Amino acid sequence: MSAWPQRIVCLTEETTETLYLIGAGDRVVGVSGYTVRPPEARRKPIVSAFLHARYEKIEALEPDLIVGFSDLQADITADLIRRGHTVVTFNQRSVAEILRTIRMVGGLVGLTARGEALAADLEAGLDAIRESAARFPRRPRVFFEEWDDPLISGIQWVDELIDIAGGTTTFPELRRAGLARDRILQPEAVAAAAPEVILASWCGKKVRKDRITGRPGWQAVPAVREGHVYEIKSTYILQPGPAALTEGVRQIHALLCRVAGVQSSASIAPLERIDPDAA
Repeated sequence: MSAWPQRIVCLTEETTETLYLIGAGDRVVGVSGYTVRPPEARRKPIVSAFLHARYEKIEALEPDLIVGFSDLQADITADLIRRGHTVVTFNQRSVAEILRTIRMVGGLVGLTARGEALAADLEAGLDAIRESAARFPRRPRVFFEEWDDPLISGIQWVDELIDIAGGTTTFPELRRAGLARDRILQPEAVAAAAPEVILASWCGKKVRKDRITGRPGWQAVPAVREGHVYEIKSTYILQPGPAALTEGVRQIHALLCRVAGVQSSASIAPLERIDPDAA
């Protein structure tokens, strides 16, 4: 028997991406249906959604480690433990906790140094974005819309990444609310906050800008009036792992550079072309 797990099932994307980045992708035997990064991981058997798992399919893979995320997977975690599996479920909410989780995943699979190196590299990338954002003549007010009905503001790591990217979040007092229901807002409150930029990511469905700009009273919101309403794909920003700390924050920074009238550095430019069509 190996000293370290060799057959790993990942119930969410960010752990899969981390394992691939530290050179343990060959140990991943099952993934979430929401997995996008890296693309080759999609060839692995899909064993779960976010709130549901196919237990028989997981057991057929004979995993020696199952990794999950969030209190929302508590029932899945408990069921798998009762079935005799070893399960580690993380619950990272902040940028610091994401980096710590990456280091812990490295330790779980016997690749501590690689986990540390990845976390350090991600930290350096965030520092480069902070340095670039320091050139802004001012920091635009940003509202991040995590869901449309009810209207939900961004979770902690998203708010922190907006800060890093050069924005000022409109509801910082809500960022530490881990449960989505505690971040529900009335549309009138968002309009009154007068965000200059609206970033939206509706997990599991395409953002419809017309539903944002068409809300009663929102035509006077600066972001709507000036055409600064943008979608950030959920796979880049709502997965608390490497994607959010690279492509996600880079896309936010590139958009804020556009608003602030500052040229973004090629070294921190996003890999995916950002849709230039604002609302």
